[in-house]
Amino acid sequence: MKNWKQRRGRKGQAIVEYIIIIAIVAVASLAVIGIFGDRIRSLFQGTTEALGGEQKDDTGSSRDTLKNIDDVEF
Repeated sequence: MKNWKQRRGRKGQAIVEYIIIIAIVAVASLAVIGIFGDRIRSLFQGTTEALGGEQKDDTGSSRDTLKNIDDVEF
């Protein structure tokens, strides 16, 4: 009976450790996107233009784009 309780406790500990790792990765991902978001967007824009997509004159930042999201036509 004692071994069963010890195994169950270890399994719960492993789940908590995985959740902590996932949370750390998620926070780090959000931080990287927040810091490099405009650069990433410009890289994708350049790639789209190189592949023959529509050329868009967009010199604003991601924050400006989100503020004016209602003006975007789909």
